[in-house]
Amino acid sequence: MSAFKGKIVVITGAGAGIGKALCEQLAQQGATVIATDINMNDCQAVVDNINKNSSNAQALKLDVSNAQEVQNLIDKVVNDYKNIDYIFNNAGFGMASEVQDMELQHWQRIIDVNLFGVIYGTTAAYKAMIKQGFGHIVNIASLAGLVGSPTMTAYATTKSAVIGLSNSLRVEASHFGIKVSVVCPGFIQTKIFDSAVNVNITKERLLSIIPFKLLTVDDAARRILSGVTANKAIIVFPFYAKFAWWLTRFSPTLIDLLHANTVRLFRQNKS
Repeated sequence: MSAFKGKIVVITGAGAGIGKALCEQLAQQGATVIATDINMNDCQAVVDNINKNSSNAQALKLDVSNAQEVQNLIDKVVNDYKNIDYIFNNAGFGMASEVQDMELQHWQRIIDVNLFGVIYGTTAAYKAMIKQGFGHIVNIASLAGLVGSPTMTAYATTKSAVIGLSNSLRVEASHFGIKVSVVCPGFIQTKIFDSAVNVNITKERLLSIIPFKLLTVDDAARRILSGVTANKAIIVFPFYAKFAWWLTRFSPTLIDLLHANTVRLFRQNKS
């Protein structure tokens, strides 16, 4: 039997990409899914499709950068369902740019969503989970947070912070019977490239310099749920992501050379 059967699961950024795939697979495994997204049309479409199969899913609009909205959401879930078993803090967006080309508002926006959005979701759910004595917080970070990502420095900064938050809280939370995992995938075939803020480079040129095949969102979701079921602290995939993480720790000079090549290609493709 699935570990998620009968569980109450909140997912942010559920309207597309990994969030959508997580909603679908969790519903298939018998979870009650509370899908949230700032784009209510996309989120409702995901839920309507899920509920065609007699699953139990609900769509709610949520701006994760608004602390009060996040708190209100958690309060509503606890009030309606009496508890919250899982929260997947998935909402976020990408940003490709050299730091020299960025304005402070670029930094502010990505930190508000990718970092504070996760902080708001984590802390609100954590307090509710402490009261009930159980729960699992799953934060979606990135390989970029583990190994760095020049030309995506702002994005990598937020994801590194999410990893630090998750790993640190995991130890604190265990005292209360609460689990914390962080997900660090490589390149995934999602709409993040469509919604990304790219400064001085087009989406097409950015995609052309990615050296790896993009993993499908369905495959990514399966790997995430497998890692969550096993209560892994850090869920890294696919193989090249694990290898890059290993290389960063054991041969930082070599990873720096690979990063330098990324910068060279990025500059060649700048518009």
